[in-house]
Amino acid sequence: MNLLCRLGSSFLLCMAAFLPCAVPAISQTAESAPSAGTLRDGQHDFDFDLGTWKLHVSRLQQPLTGSARWNELDGTVVVRKIWDGRANIAEVNAVGPSGHLQFLALRLYDPESHQWSNSLASSSDGTLSVPMVGEFKNGRGEFIDQEPFHGRTILVRFVMWPIGSNSARSEQAFSDDGGKTWETNWINTYTRVSGLPPQDAAQQNPDVQPASLRRDGQHDFDFNFGTWKTHISRLQHPLTGSTTWVQLNGSVVIRKIWDGRAQLEEVEAEGANGARFEDLALFLYHPQAHQWSIHFANSKTGTWETPTIGEFKNGRGEFFDQEPLKGRVILVRILWLDITLNAHHFEESYSDDGGKTWEPVFVADVTRAKP
Repeated sequence: MNLLCRLGSSFLLCMAAFLPCAVPAISQTAESAPSAGTLRDGQHDFDFDLGTWKLHVSRLQQPLTGSARWNELDGTVVVRKIWDGRANIAEVNAVGPSGHLQFLALRLYDPESHQWSNSLASSSDGTLSVPMVGEFKNGRGEFIDQEPFHGRTILVRFVMWPIGSNSARSEQAFSDDGGKTWETNWINTYTRVSGLPPQDAAQQNPDVQPASLRRDGQHDFDFNFGTWKTHISRLQHPLTGSTTWVQLNGSVVIRKIWDGRAQLEEVEAEGANGARFEDLALFLYHPQAHQWSIHFANSKTGTWETPTIGEFKNGRGEFFDQEPLKGRVILVRILWLDITLNAHHFEESYSDDGGKTWEPVFVADVTRAKP
């Protein structure tokens, strides 16, 4: 398997090593499945993982072929906390004779299922993998996934455990006989360099450059880096004729990743009567398509929504996707408008007539909080 193969395949699984590859556990019958009340609260299972680590990778060159040749890589992993530990992002860089790995993993905790999902993205293609889902038991994370590999469907097992406060280990193994036998093909060892990483320099001193100066599109969102204040208006019952809006005020923090070819946005806002909005957005640039995909997640569900895809033209960002709403599939449009160095306007609209008409449902005016 080529070391630089597309993320979301076995390579990502493997490296998810440090990015604890959460994977779906074997399903249980309704009679044997534990009730939600008996499930352990695992929202801080990855707290040990936060910080900066040295990484050593041992990777089997040709899994499931009888190969005994391994590649060695060395690098770093930086893991940052989101939502007070209920999510985190891990950025991985590793280099060896076989190539360079650069990717990130986003882990989200689902408070209903008490499980974690792990999604991965590579700087080479700007796409987010299908999330894997799993959990920790007795201090050991063990996850199983089913994936295509060289035309066949195999089982993938990933395990991770902290060895001490300053070291950890993870392993990936493949099985092509339904789990009867397993072949380990990826081993990661981690040594802590420091505790919680500092805030990104991009947050403190955002390097803002208008999108119009960068024609390939990979820096279209440079205006977005930094810390912002926001006022949000949210329509309560979209596509029903409702005119009732909820008003919220809060903050937006946006961090640069891969020199601007990706970014992570955290939004927190509050309104009257206990209304609260806590959202996460991952922006990824696809260098071949020259487009951006935006993946949204909310802390209440801990899952990713359908990605919105689009681009900037003439200083205006326009993005579309299809989503289910009350049993129907509708169009969703997101716009970035009126962009200046210190302010911009965000608007999300729905259409249930194929784009002939649009109803705004989420409007945000954003003002830079730091010069």
